[in-house]
Amino acid sequence: QLQLVQSGGDLVQPGGSLRLSCAVSGLTFAAVGVGWFRQAPGKARERISCISSGSKTNYEDSVKGRFVVTRDNAKDMVFLQMNNLKPEETAVYYCAAQLQLLGSETCPVRYTAWGQGTQVTVSS
Repeated sequence: QLQLVQSGGDLVQPGGSLRLSCAVSGLTFAAVGVGWFRQAPGKARERISCISSGSKTNYEDSVKGRFVVTRDNAKDMVFLQMNNLKPEETAVYYCAAQLQLLGSETCPVRYTAWGQGTQVTVSS
């Protein structure tokens, strides 16, 4: 059973950077695809990025060029580096995971395991 533990949320000034971490356990990490989501107050949850088991990445248009998702298969972790953050990106950020075939080059469509969420606040 997949379990995810997140860390890294914080208060950051507009234009600042933050790195979120997602530690995955329970199954062979190399066969897991991971997505990053966020939910702002009063808004629907949205997927902002993902990385497949084959390390292919995908980004929502509003974060392209500013966010980078990576995975460390030796540490069973996925990271989301967020740069040039904007106040409207204040939200609870979640990682989610789904078992895939090894080397998959597309992100999961559904996710069955979720992290606990971490608050990111962008404010001066």
